[in-house]
Amino acid sequence: MISLSLAEIASIVGGQQHDIPDADRQVTGPVVTDSRAVRPGGLFVAFAGERVDGHDFAQGAVEAGAVAVLAARPVGVPAIVVDDVVAALGALARAVVDRLGTTVVGLTGSAGKTSTKDLIAQLLQRHGPTVWPEGNLNNEIGLPLTALRADAATRHLVLEMGARGVGHIRYLAELTPPRIGVVLNVGSAHIGEFGGREKIAEAKGELVEALPSAEHGGIAVLNADDPYVRAMAARTKARTVLFGESEDAAVRAENVRLTELGQPAFTLHTPSGCSDVTMRLYGEHHVSNALAAAAVAHELGMPVDEIATALSEAGTLSRWRMEVTERADGVTVVNDAYNANPESMRAALRALVAMGAAAKAKGGRTWAVLGEMAELGEESLAEHDAVGRLVVRLNVSKLVAVGGREAAWLDMGAKNEGSWGEESVHVSDARAAVDLLRSELRPGDVVLVKASRSVGLERVAAALLDDQGMVGAAGAEGGAATR
Repeated sequence: MISLSLAEIASIVGGQQHDIPDADRQVTGPVVTDSRAVRPGGLFVAFAGERVDGHDFAQGAVEAGAVAVLAARPVGVPAIVVDDVVAALGALARAVVDRLGTTVVGLTGSAGKTSTKDLIAQLLQRHGPTVWPEGNLNNEIGLPLTALRADAATRHLVLEMGARGVGHIRYLAELTPPRIGVVLNVGSAHIGEFGGREKIAEAKGELVEALPSAEHGGIAVLNADDPYVRAMAARTKARTVLFGESEDAAVRAENVRLTELGQPAFTLHTPSGCSDVTMRLYGEHHVSNALAAAAVAHELGMPVDEIATALSEAGTLSRWRMEVTERADGVTVVNDAYNANPESMRAALRALVAMGAAAKAKGGRTWAVLGEMAELGEESLAEHDAVGRLVVRLNVSKLVAVGGREAAWLDMGAKNEGSWGEESVHVSDARAAVDLLRSELRPGDVVLVKASRSVGLERVAAALLDDQGMVGAAGAEGGAATR
């Protein structure tokens, strides 16, 4: 973070200083919410959670080097006390972003946000210091924490914006006003909470409404292939740039195909030329993600050949998102267990089929180890039934449905779709899935593990990889980089 005195911070957040002997002392280190992450010169933000109260760790944070604590009550060490710690954190982020003047890129969508954010970051860091969130820090706490990692050298700040309802993205955009806004898609993720796709589109479109006008440099990057997203052009004063496979998209893909390993390849077209791309990521759904990233990079001045090279070299920065690891015995584990919705589930299954084509030709099998897709509301059972049926239609070798009622509907959908019997099995939990797979897997098999985060199926992937040595593990964590 840029250097600020405790007096300046107190003024920004409207807080009272307690036990602060020197109000001119500067905060020069990171702003963190975990006392174990405190670094000398930093600021510790104390939240009172359901299980843990950060105020109880205030003294330890100061002993570890924190200059002070941002808190809701006095804690016996230097502290800035406010009525609402979340609001204060947001106000601090807004003040820092305003002072920096860096280019803020905001990103939202029902699926693919984190993967696209990672791609944008890997492209933009080639043109200057770039800060982006680790994982999916995309809410009213994670977003300002990411923004506060930016400093005077930061050229690009890439922020992922999630929403659980109407008004959420509007609030996040007020904290860190974007100049470029990217909307990927409007799908069924959290449809149970929103109440329908129209409400999801209303919420996602708040990002483009927050952009500055075209005359002031605002750019809305919209998916031309999604009618809900395309329609958002009417909701913004920013200049609109379309991406996708549609003919009128300014940044588009042609000749899209998958390699025998299931990695997408295509010809990238931009207003300044075209170039070929072969990605290291897995699954055709990454083409749309790549086009969104390419559109942002192109608008910020990257040549098309450099964009294509960067997309071809980009890897996975966030964990449990199509992480592909080959065991020493030849079994390939695809860990996509971070989250799931119907759209991402279908994309992952198609990627599994593409990856497993060569393996099946040599006697290997494809396994779909699937769990609940959460927060689908009244559509939940029908969507799980549909995914089970799709597993059969795609000719996946084996389905292991893990969990309770929703998993039972996955299994039922598969069995009702065709003459499946032993090809589909319903097990109660991750441990049972691991036991089954350990007894059944053989060299050459490809195993996809996917469910909503709450199911915890990453434990299945971890157990399978612990059984054998690993080859070709996924890439590094994201964060900040200078080039």
